[in-house]
Amino acid sequence: MLVAVSDLLHAWRDALPPAATMAAVSRVGDDLLARWTEPHRHYHTVDHLQAVLAVVNDNKDTAADPMAVKLAAWFHDAIYDPTRVDNEEASALLAESVLPELRVAMAQVSEIARLVRLTATHDPMPGDRNGGLLMDADLAILAAPPDTYRAYTVAIRREYAHLDDATFAAGRAGVLANLLALPRLFHTTTLRDRWEDVARHNVNAELASIRVDLGTAS
Repeated sequence: MLVAVSDLLHAWRDALPPAATMAAVSRVGDDLLARWTEPHRHYHTVDHLQAVLAVVNDNKDTAADPMAVKLAAWFHDAIYDPTRVDNEEASALLAESVLPELRVAMAQVSEIARLVRLTATHDPMPGDRNGGLLMDADLAILAAPPDTYRAYTVAIRREYAHLDDATFAAGRAGVLANLLALPRLFHTTTLRDRWEDVARHNVNAELASIRVDLGTAS
């Protein structure tokens, strides 16, 4: 683990309203970290959580509600099981169930849950400043240097070890094709200028390699 748990717990407390009781803050924070450190995770780990939070913090002025985006980051992969297809919905429901006891206003709870659900498509509406920032932070890995991007793809494959190579490759190709079909991968102006071209190059290269392996390259 590259991220100090104490640092994450501090960030968790800072993201919550002052009225939240310490007992509830600690209990929910410990539960979230237990989820983020499950043994079947190889990419969707606390390192990913910290990376998402770092992007959100560095660009918080672009969000309409930075607190909602930070809390959505905590919950966006809180439930992550590669054998199921409803992780985003389940994670949103978890947020809706625990955030009220942390004194988060119901309107903000609804926004946090909406943001978590949005990670299923990574396609926010134009002008959705909260959604744009969370999606950008979640997909930042796509614009990583080649060695880091390669390590990411290896980690994703490990998370889907229950699938044979052909099944995984076909599914992964579909995910990558859907990403490339989006009108833009990044929505915050500065991040789009910095990452869009690099990310599309990385994703196109991975997809081309998969299609060669599948025998579907054109």
